[in-house]
Amino acid sequence: MRLLADENFNGDIVRALLLRQPDLDIVRVQDVGLAGVGDPDILAWAAANDRIILTHDRATLPDYAYERLAVGKGTPGVFILNDRLPVGHATREILLMIACSEQPEWRDRVVYLPL
Repeated sequence: MRLLADENFNGDIVRALLLRQPDLDIVRVQDVGLAGVGDPDILAWAAANDRIILTHDRATLPDYAYERLAVGKGTPGVFILNDRLPVGHATREILLMIACSEQPEWRDRVVYLPL
């Protein structure tokens, strides 16, 4: 899977993911020049680059994702994790999604983890 960690996504989770799966294709918003950019632009970039977004933002990003879908613009998917989820648990949840599914299965879906 190709992932994009939102700007405020817990960096400890990103590091834990890479420790557990060093070949994981994940970039952070900060790595691709999107720091400080609004959610609609992040969603557009993720769609253009076919990356599922990892976020803790339950307040605004899902609404923008649904707005994109309502006007016929797709999204590779959005995984929303509770920011109170322990790092180890969050890491296992994401790695389970990667191991047990293919990226196209998440297209145009907003998923709250853990399931």
